[in-house]
Order: sequence, then structure tokens, then C-alpha cells
Amino acid sequence: MQSEAILAISIFILTYGFIVAEKVHRTIVAMLAASLLLFLGILNQNTAIRHIDFNTLGLLIGMMILVSVTARTGLFKAVSIWAAKKVNGRPVALLIVFSLITAFGSAFLDNVTTVLLVVPVTFSIARELELLPVPFLMSEIFMSNIGGTATMIGDPPNIMIGSAVKDLSFMDFITNLTPVILIVALAVISFLIFFYRRQLHAHQDAAERLDDLNARDEITDVPLLIKSVSVLLLTIFGFFLHQRLGVGTATIALAGAFLLLLLTGERYVEQALSGVEWTTIFFFTGLFVLVAGLAETGVIAHFANLALGLTGGKMVPTTFLILWMSAVASSFVDNIPFVATMIPLIQDMGHMGIGNLEPLWWSLSLGACLGGNGLLIGASANLVVAGISGKEGYPITFAGFMKAGLPVMFLSIAICTVYVYLRYLV
Repeated sequence: MQSEAILAISIFILTYGFIVAEKVHRTIVAMLAASLLLFLGILNQNTAIRHIDFNTLGLLIGMMILVSVTARTGLFKAVSIWAAKKVNGRPVALLIVFSLITAFGSAFLDNVTTVLLVVPVTFSIARELELLPVPFLMSEIFMSNIGGTATMIGDPPNIMIGSAVKDLSFMDFITNLTPVILIVALAVISFLIFFYRRQLHAHQDAAERLDDLNARDEITDVPLLIKSVSVLLLTIFGFFLHQRLGVGTATIALAGAFLLLLLTGERYVEQALSGVEWTTIFFFTGLFVLVAGLAETGVIAHFANLALGLTGGKMVPTTFLILWMSAVASSFVDNIPFVATMIPLIQDMGHMGIGNLEPLWWSLSLGACLGGNGLLIGASANLVVAGISGKEGYPITFAGFMKAGLPVMFLSIAICTVYVYLRYLV
């Protein structure tokens, strides 16, 4: 292996180590590593820019702006309070409702954004009913990762896969992933009800305590609500039609975002742009350049050959290898850099004898998205909720998370294994 390839691997592994250790912010690590590749001459600037997936970045920015403006209306809090009152504050029913709200929200919004909207309401309702919030928070973490798997825009790995594989449309993700995600969601919710059964007990006057909360009071700006929901629905409808329209998903998301800003007036522009998670955007940028170093030096092609050697290039073992390897790897490290590495690897497999790559793409998506439920460090939403919970006086420890997370992850991937085999490999 040439010296440039060895350097690229070394920088990549070192970067991974810093990201996992979390001693330095991962965005700083990724951008410095990308810069190092350029300074060492492994990549030039034009090549690095060519490898940055601007469709992924544009889609994320557009959706973050839309959600940032919509959140100011109080819509998300109102929906949560309304749902809690509908089930009269019964803990098991409440867990199911919050799980479903989180899953549905994560299918169309960013996972981190969804939990940031749902978790504060969860604490508010848990305090009113004198319930331990941890079972509800854990279910919201798991369901954010599960729900995000169902659509192309729900989880960063799917956004990246959809951007890289032009033949896969928004509807392809729904028709191929949503059926198994519904089964996984049902199984995981059933497991969590059993796992937390001793903590899901409320006082008899739970429903009366909820009387003090009024969903309508949370809606602070009705005109803004009408504009936000209308544009958000129009944008989601655009995703369904993006192939027929002949435009990318980033174009639709950014057009929707700035249409909403046009309708709401200039006063929301700076507030909306400040709602964009620029640290995430730059983290993605650094990772794209980092993976470009592996691609341009031939490292990815080399590992593609090794993977094909392990499985003999046969479809069934290759598909299951990617599904389980993605799940286990995504439990230990953030799934974004892992998927960024795997995408060109799978593309190279297509040049080496595997004709139909579709089962491999769905296996990568399911493994990477659902694997994030295994350990606390597996997904950004996990760490965000754990941080909020700790500040509220209910720490979620690494070991405590693992006791529920690993069974949830293995249950989910086992179901996906059967689904992938029966749908694509028989």
C-alpha cells in the first residue's frame, strides 16, 4: 500500500479515536483532519470540494430552518400536551403516545430536533404526574432512531445514501423501509413496556393534574402556525415528487425554507439561520473530505475487495455482513462517519461483480440507523437527551443505557435480518 494511502488511513483512524473519546468537539476534529489531508498533499482543494455532498448539506440546512421557524409557534408542545390528555395520563398509554409522536416526527424532521422538541414536554408532564421520566426518555431516544429510518430525510445515513444513489427516490425509501420499521417499532414498544413495567405507575388523580395544562395555550402565533404548517406540508409533498420534478431534495428543502422566510418577513431570517446546527454541517463537511482521502488513495477499493473475499462476492452473506457490521459499528461510533465510509465501498462492490446493490443499500440504512440504539454514544440524539436528563437530575449512565439499548438493537436487527432475507434474497 502506498505511503499516501497509509497516511490517509492513519489520519482517519486517529480522527475516529478523537471523535469517540469526545475530549475535543467532533466538528473541530473533523475539520482539522480534513485540513491536514490538504496540507499534506493527499488531496487538493478542488478534489476535496468535488467529494463534498452539497445535496446532503442543503437538505439538512433547509429542514433545520423550517423546523426552527415552526417551533416558535408552540405546535410541537401543543401536540404533546393534547396527546397526554387524550390518554388521561396513564403511564403505559403515555409511553406509547410519546413513542409514536417521536417516531413520526423523526421520520420527517431531524432526530436531534425532534427530541429537543419532545423531551422538555416529557419532563413537564412527568412532573405533573409524579412519574420517573427515564422510561419515557429512553423510549423517545429509541423511537427517534427507529422512526428516522423510515424515510430518506429522517436520519443522516438515509440522507447520505439517497444523495449518493441517484436511482433511489424518496418513495423508494418509504416503500422499502417503512414496512419493517412498523414491525420494529411495535416490537420495541412492547419490549419497553415489559422492561420498565415497575416504573410505569401513576397516581389515581393523574388525569385531574393534567387539567392545568391546555394545549391551545401553547400556540403563541396562529398566523405563523398556518404559514409554517402549510409550507412544511408543501415541502414534504415536494419530496414525494422530486424525481418527477427533476430537482434534488436539497433544492426542495431550501426552496421551502426560504419561501417560509419570505412569507414570515425579514424579522425571522436571522433567528431561523441561528437555528441551523452549523456544527453538524461543518462536521459533515469535514467527514466528506476525510472519506475523500480514503477514496482517492484507493483504500476503499482495497477494503471492498477484502469484504468480497470474506463473503466470496455472494449476495446473501454480503448483505448480512453489511447489516450486522453496520449495526455493531454504529453502536460504538457515530453512524455518520461510518456510512460516509461505507457508501463508496458498496459502490465499488458494484464494479466488482455484485449486480444488484439494492439489498446492500437497505441493509446499510437499517444497520446504521438502528445500530445507534445499542450504546449511549451510538447516535447524536442519545447524547442530547442524556445531557438534558442529567441537567434535570436524572442521569442516564452508559451502563444504564446499555441494559435497555443492546436488547433493543439486537431485537431490531434480528427482525430486519428476516425481513431483508424474505423480501430481497429468497
